Parts: sequence; structure tokens; C-alpha cells
Amino acid sequence: MERICRRAKAIISNAGTVILMAVLNPDDVYASNLRNLWKESGMEVGGWINGGITYNANNPADGFNGTVTFADRANRFQLNQFNVFIQRAVPSEGSEWDIGGRFDFLFGTDAIYAQAFGISAFDENTGQPSQRGNWDLNLCCKSTRTYGIALPQAYLEAYVPVGNGLNVKVGHFYTPLGYETVPAPDNFFYTRAYILNSGEPFTHTGLLGNYTVNSNWSVLAGATTGSATGGWDGGFDKQLRNWGGLASIIWTSDDKRTSLNIGGTYGETATNEPWIMYSTVLQHRITPKTHFVLHHTHGWASKIFLEDGIRNAEWYSINSHLTYDLLKDLSIGIRLERFHDRNGWRVFSPYRILSALNNKGVSFAGDPDHLVSAPANYYEITLGMNWKPAKRLKMDWKPVQKLNIRPNIRYDRAEGIDVAFRPFDGKKDQFLFSLDATIPF
Repeated sequence: MERICRRAKAIISNAGTVILMAVLNPDDVYASNLRNLWKESGMEVGGWINGGITYNANNPADGFNGTVTFADRANRFQLNQFNVFIQRAVPSEGSEWDIGGRFDFLFGTDAIYAQAFGISAFDENTGQPSQRGNWDLNLCCKSTRTYGIALPQAYLEAYVPVGNGLNVKVGHFYTPLGYETVPAPDNFFYTRAYILNSGEPFTHTGLLGNYTVNSNWSVLAGATTGSATGGWDGGFDKQLRNWGGLASIIWTSDDKRTSLNIGGTYGETATNEPWIMYSTVLQHRITPKTHFVLHHTHGWASKIFLEDGIRNAEWYSINSHLTYDLLKDLSIGIRLERFHDRNGWRVFSPYRILSALNNKGVSFAGDPDHLVSAPANYYEITLGMNWKPAKRLKMDWKPVQKLNIRPNIRYDRAEGIDVAFRPFDGKKDQFLFSLDATIPF
């Protein structure tokens, strides 16, 4: 502990020196020294800009793309993510203690899906109004209907030289479970699958340990808090005594072509009813240019307040990704999915209205009377392309060197379970044609 404290003091000292020199010595010579000191401290500042437009062939009157989140606005441009982060990465092996962390700031239309929900507007078991948390939920822009701010990550991380090396995060961080994720650069497709939107958590608050057993096996385990929804998307100001857990085991083949991640979460609601979810992700590099993913999630929650009474709720999904690198700068892919929402509790249309709902039944994102859900099976197929044109078009401007352009074609269909259900502006299906661009910096 003494060694890690000394390490932390050194990092803080370096950062302080950097700031002091910036104030006292603003000329070029000292600017160079400033950059060197910053580099030596291990601190990094970066981010990305992501935005796109989606054409909905249904031309929906409410302006939403039905059950689709992320790229949920029809026939208009969205600045999805302006994300800035500051971090100090720590190693995953070695004999020296180290300390770091990361903080992310996100502005855009995707912010509503990266909030620390933790608390629902209405209690999941009783249906009574509840007091939602304030941490990053009410930071900005209630009146804009679309844009907002989220703080999806804010954690400290330490490397502990025990055995093969232990990494520990404490704070608020993206879930290690599942395949797709919130950050735009980490996904092949512009839109996200139902399995991410409705089947899994986006973030957690608590602590998480990652230990590498050997070259083939690693394990993750942690404790979650700040949530009344099974440990999902917790914050720092509500339900801090409601502890849950998450765990995962990861296997990687000797040739690194195949990996299997099996994990899940366990937590409770505000009335101490269980909420369980597991996720399995199989990845296989068929050829050096061909990548296959099979992803399955199954969730269950006890005594949920539903329109037809209080009963257990269940959902499961399976999807697959297949991508192929045509050229060094051009890849194509396909995603297929079935999501089973047995109780009509996990998938809503439009989801943004539900996300922005308060405990008085008012949503700044739209009229809650237009919010629909039902027991149903959802199907989607997405065709997409990733094109990084900078080198081919000889684009020398540094900010666009990593530009990624993603055209997508997506088809969604909903089949009601024992009920007639038309969530896509009065229709059972829809076609989406989208184009977005991501610029990392």
C-alpha cells in the first residue's frame, strides 16, 4: 500500500508540475517540456465525434425509428456522440504497483442511453413513483428533447503485482459483459442490437477485479451498487446499500483465433426481489479476414409490476455477427438477431420516451401516451460496411486520418405473442437506411 501511495503522489506531482509550467512558461521551449512531462506522467486525452442520418422508409409521424435505439431519430441528422476522455492506463502485468483511472464526458443524442439510470421512474415491483438519482441524469438539456450529457465512466484503477497481476477498478465503468457497447468506435454497425439495448446493462457502479490465470484463462469479478435494477447502470446517490455482483470467465485458444466469454450479473430491486442475467459471447477468426461472433443473453426478474398484474419477467436473445475484410480499408458485415420479450417489459417504442420519463409520468422526449410495448418476438437483420478512406483518398489532415464511414441497411420486424402488435408507427416492420461517420482524436 505504501508503494502505491508513493506512485500516486508521483503522478499527482508530475501533473502539478505540468500545470505550473503551463502558467509560468508559455513559450515554445517550455511548451515542449510541458508535452514531455505530460507524456512521462502517462496521462492521455482523447475522444471521438460520431454522427449520422437514418432514412426510415415508413416515414413515421412521430419521428422515431420504433424500437431502435442509438440512431433512433428518423429522417434527420444526429450528433450521436461527442466523447472526450482523460485517462492514465495501467499495465496488466509486471512487478510494480501502478495507479491510474479514466473519466469520460459524452454529449449527444446517445447520452440518454448512457445515463446512470439505476433507479426507474416507477418502482419495478410496486409501480409506485420512485425518486430517480441525480448523478448524470439531470445534468443538461431537458428541454431539447434529443440532446443531453452523460458521464458514462469515472473510475480509478490500480495494478496489483499479485501472482500474474491483478487489475482493480473502483467507480463507474462500462460493463465487461456482452459484445456490442455504447462507444461508437467499438462497434461495427451504426445501430445496436436489441441484445444491448434491452437485454444487458450499459454500465455499473462499484468495483471490478480482472485477473489473468494463464495464457488461456482470465476471470473477472466485482461488486455493484447504486442500483435498484439488479446492479445495472447504478449511480452514486441512490441505492448505495443495495449490493449485487457480476462475474465472468474468459477462455482464449492458444492460437488466439477463438475466445469464449461467459458471465452474468446478480442483484436485487428496491424491494429486494432478485434480478439475474447471464451472457455468452463466442468469437472465432475463421480466416485472417473473416470474423464470426455468436452472442446469447438470458435474463429473469422476480415479481415485476406489469399491465396484466405482478409476475416474473423473462427475456432472451441470440444474435450473430459475420464480418469480412475486403481490403485494408474496407470491411463488410451482417448481423442477425432474435429477441424474445416474453412479458413485454424489456423492449419499448420509442425507447427514448421511457428513458426520459419522470415519476410524474412526464417525459421531456415525447408524449408517454405514444409509448408502446407488448409480449413479442423481435427480429432484425443488418447489412453494413466500414470504410476508412483517408489513405486511399490521400487525406493528409490529421483529424480525419482515422475517419470511419459506416453505411447500414437494417430490417426490423415484430411478432406479437398472443396479441396483435405493430410498434413501427402502426406497422409490423420497417426498413432503415443509415450513414454515419466516426472521427477519433
